[in-house]
Amino acid sequence: MKEIVNFSKVLREANFPVSVRTTQAACETYEIFKGDDENLKEALRAVYVKDKVQDKKFDKIFKSVFKGEDGDKSEEVKGADKGSNKTRKFLKAYNYKIRVQDSKPMKINLNESDITDYRPPLDDYLKPPLDDNELMKRDIKHLTTFEPELLDLCQRLGKKIANKRVRRQKLASNVHPDIRKTIRKNLKNGGALIEVVKTKPRIKKSRHFFLNDVSGSCDWVSNWFFCMVYAALNSFKLARTFEFDNKTIETTAALKEPNILDAFIKVRDMRQKNLMIHGTSNMYRAFKEFETVAKLNNKSFVLVLSDCRDWAGPKSEGKPLSSELMEYMVNKSKKVLILNPEPSNKWNIADSCVSDYEAVGAHVHEVRNLEQLADLITLI
Repeated sequence: MKEIVNFSKVLREANFPVSVRTTQAACETYEIFKGDDENLKEALRAVYVKDKVQDKKFDKIFKSVFKGEDGDKSEEVKGADKGSNKTRKFLKAYNYKIRVQDSKPMKINLNESDITDYRPPLDDYLKPPLDDNELMKRDIKHLTTFEPELLDLCQRLGKKIANKRVRRQKLASNVHPDIRKTIRKNLKNGGALIEVVKTKPRIKKSRHFFLNDVSGSCDWVSNWFFCMVYAALNSFKLARTFEFDNKTIETTAALKEPNILDAFIKVRDMRQKNLMIHGTSNMYRAFKEFETVAKLNNKSFVLVLSDCRDWAGPKSEGKPLSSELMEYMVNKSKKVLILNPEPSNKWNIADSCVSDYEAVGAHVHEVRNLEQLADLITLI
């Protein structure tokens, strides 16, 4: 019992999802397979491990808790001594003599080419893969590589968003009894509620517009944002995606690709054709092009992913003209949400337009990791 509790404690410190119920199941498993290390290890793996990435870490912790690394090494040394004694007895029986030569240090001559060609492995590649919890809480601006774990995590977060939205839509579409109509209809029954009249569900024809800032400061963040929107597309009706820096292009066609990698390739191809690789942001021009294409109404939700830094946009009396277009978007649509990947202490510094956009009615939220990004997408 104490070993399992200690084992659960060590696993929890190593970011394993360990609960009281898991520990209880592990105690029952330990009583069944006590004494059989191999079967006990596999049985506890089935209880504790939820992801195959954690297998190596689980094996290491299991050895340190149940076997002990020192004990393993001593057993290996003893086994090696036994094997050497057996070979010596075997050789003595056939009159063989063993001479141990003194080990002299060997000198290795290295050429200059050998030294220059030597490339030691980078520390980044020797690190173990990160857990989902660590990836979700890591700064989103530091996730700048297309790793399979990140793509898989973003897809799972997108499906989680879709499930939450579908569940919320089902609760909203549940019909409730209309008290006024029910009383009127049952007056002929003397006031007894025999027949129940239910309300008709409201048909919502909301439209969702997603704008991704793909300038140099938000390039990688927009990739993970697009990945989540792609995975959660089934829960959004009439959804359209756009990308902008100093111009705006529509990327809705990429959402129809059956594979997410094909969708990424299509989006990258669109960016290259429109010369939108690490460009400077001109939000006035980009928003103007978006308004002519989008045709917003009172059922439109606009979600903008941007750091709100209008580098090349025109200004009038120190105020960016893009705030006037933002005000038009706020008045025409139902809600405008801005997800800002910058820390809030850097807002309204230099050319940041956060306060100007908030003054006209846009809701600005700080997004520092994938978990916050997924939670805010779920709100719309």
